[in-house]
Amino acid sequence: MTVFASCLGHPRIGVARELKKALESFWAKKSSAEALEGVASSLRRRHWEAMKSAGIDFVPSNDFSLYDHVLDAAVMVGAVPARYRGIEDRLMRYFAMARGLQDRGAGVDVPALEMTKWFDTNYHYIVPELEEGQAFQLDATKLLAELEEARALGVETRPVILGPVTLLLLSKVASGGKGEPLDHLEALLPVYEQLLAQLAERHVGWVQIDEPCLVLDLSARARQAYEVALKRLAGSVRRPKILVATYFGALGDNLSLVREGGCEGLHVDLVRAPEQLDAVLAGLGAETVLSVGVVDGRNIWRTDLDAAHGLVLRAVARLGAARVIVAPSCSLLHVPVDLAAEKKLDAELKGWLAFAAQKLDEVRALAGAAESEQPSGVIFEEARVALSGRRASPRTRNPAVRARTAAVTEVMKRRAAPFADRATKQRARFQLPALPTTTIGSFPQTGDVRGARAAWRAGKMSEADYQEFLQAETRRCVEKQEALGLDVLVHGEFERTDMVEYFGERLEGYAFTENGWVQSYGSRCVKPPVLFGDVVRPEAMTVEWSRYAQSLTKRPMKGMLTGPVTILQWSFVRDDQPRSETCLQIALAIRDEVVDLEAGGIPIIQVDEPAIREGLPLRRGDWAAYLQWAVDAFRVATSGVRDETQIQTHMCYSEFSDILDSIAALDADVLLIETSRSRMELLVDFGQFRYPNDVGPGVYDIHSPRVPSTEEMVELLERAAQVLPVERLWVNPDCGLKTRGWPEVEGALVGMVEAAKRARARLAGRAG
Repeated sequence: MTVFASCLGHPRIGVARELKKALESFWAKKSSAEALEGVASSLRRRHWEAMKSAGIDFVPSNDFSLYDHVLDAAVMVGAVPARYRGIEDRLMRYFAMARGLQDRGAGVDVPALEMTKWFDTNYHYIVPELEEGQAFQLDATKLLAELEEARALGVETRPVILGPVTLLLLSKVASGGKGEPLDHLEALLPVYEQLLAQLAERHVGWVQIDEPCLVLDLSARARQAYEVALKRLAGSVRRPKILVATYFGALGDNLSLVREGGCEGLHVDLVRAPEQLDAVLAGLGAETVLSVGVVDGRNIWRTDLDAAHGLVLRAVARLGAARVIVAPSCSLLHVPVDLAAEKKLDAELKGWLAFAAQKLDEVRALAGAAESEQPSGVIFEEARVALSGRRASPRTRNPAVRARTAAVTEVMKRRAAPFADRATKQRARFQLPALPTTTIGSFPQTGDVRGARAAWRAGKMSEADYQEFLQAETRRCVEKQEALGLDVLVHGEFERTDMVEYFGERLEGYAFTENGWVQSYGSRCVKPPVLFGDVVRPEAMTVEWSRYAQSLTKRPMKGMLTGPVTILQWSFVRDDQPRSETCLQIALAIRDEVVDLEAGGIPIIQVDEPAIREGLPLRRGDWAAYLQWAVDAFRVATSGVRDETQIQTHMCYSEFSDILDSIAALDADVLLIETSRSRMELLVDFGQFRYPNDVGPGVYDIHSPRVPSTEEMVELLERAAQVLPVERLWVNPDCGLKTRGWPEVEGALVGMVEAAKRARARLAGRAG
């Protein structure tokens, strides 16, 4: 067999989230570092053996991570900022960079590095921080250990390395530093050359160097960096063969950079960008091997094997079988592990799906049929039947929904009055102090909360008892917020598992998995619902809980909803119609809920859109169309209320500076954003843009267990007040508090409320 099968990366967490559980046990000091490594080693072994058994020829190593592969790459090249270098224990230092470390007894108190979204996915990566005069030093301990670990199991692997240019483009220069990350390329390349030499010494045949930034619009400086870097790596005296892996889009005008770089292989994403195949085939080097990503590494639908086979066949016809590798479009990090773990999905819907294990089978089947004009076999026949059934299924189409989306008018996309008029009415209604305090929505989901939910779902707790439990948790949460002195309250969301799954469970057109977990960051896993049909809201989803919470307090209570773009982005979305159409369907369902919340007496409604930047296409030429329908969807969802009803929204862990005009176009009365890890750097852009509405810049990082001091938060508020008017600033955490414990939450919120009081006193007179 001359056409090889490949995998660019395997899901890390385990089918039962074994890695999550091991990490959280270690962080809670309930288990040892040895126990954590034991679980990690067991997972790696299981994944390598699964790939080998599936017939994958190029099995990856170094794709596994205890937290994040970008952080791993930073550690590998020695990009460890000075504030962490005093932490002698390697594992503690690593997690301090990812999560922060606070041990006052030992005199250690360091915040985490910044975190943001990995291209246009819901995976979050740790942003490497480069110091002025950054010195790099190779530490290949992890990579080499995993290489040898696989070999001991009889598995020869292709190590995966984040490429030097992408690593720099994803990095930032430390605060106060000069220049830009690409200034460090010449210092960084020798480390990669040294690594390649070490792999050659160990007789590694191929190495996969991931350079996904090659699918972006590159500056002249970045193009030059690629010209230098690829030629330097290809020109290394001792090295394995190099496969340059690109994904999430088309190479476009960057194809020439790879061709002229001189590396032996190129991987392209033919799921996101099938149209690039002809250009790639025409522009490839005379002997370059092409890895064709024809199985979707980011969604869970069964592959149209006939269509994928047609792409593979074209590549083989042009290049010959020996120069073609079949692969998923990208790492399988973004999909669940194994569909076989799903016992409750109905047979028809399950037949439409493929998780990582099934995608490996699809890759192997396509490689095996690569030279056949008419592929046959069980997997091809099953795919044809399933896809035909899905296309014809009445479950996917609702004529009433389609009629309603067609009837959306421009009036439905606008609030009745401009923000200045609404703000006057809202301030008169709420009578809040300057720098009003609030939170983003969720409060800690303790073991008791999770245990009660599990007991209720298993039939071991009655519906009445479960409702009584949730009411008690909500009541305690409201009482705690009042005692803390927060100005605008939330109900805590104890009835919700996840900010998308909860809504999906109450909307028609969705299905749900038992074990469809994917990694969002670190130990945080999400279970995206499966959006397979037209979306309908049969009845109110949140009104009862919001009304109950409002009845417990005289302070304003927020109704909490997830926005249409985020529900879209954080679902496994149907791929048989435009995403814009699906998003508008969701927007209309959320609009109904917003109107019902207002009618139920809820004065402030927060419609969260943390994924709006995440959904932005990677090429600027595609931005306008996306931003138009994304903004329209939010406005359809939120514009059906009176002027005195306040609409808030929340966004986090994304770069917003280049789409501020679209964020302003959302016309939310209050925008709550993440800014603490960057120490308000993002807010400077809001000031320069003259963002017109209210803003709540996050003053503490909830993704870290570290509790910041009051003075830290006061300093951040003072920085915020330097760029935005005090009267338009709110005070809040970066994100929801679901994943934190009550002691750290209460400690941080006590400090946050006190910080607001001190900032009011210090900034008195600046307002107006």
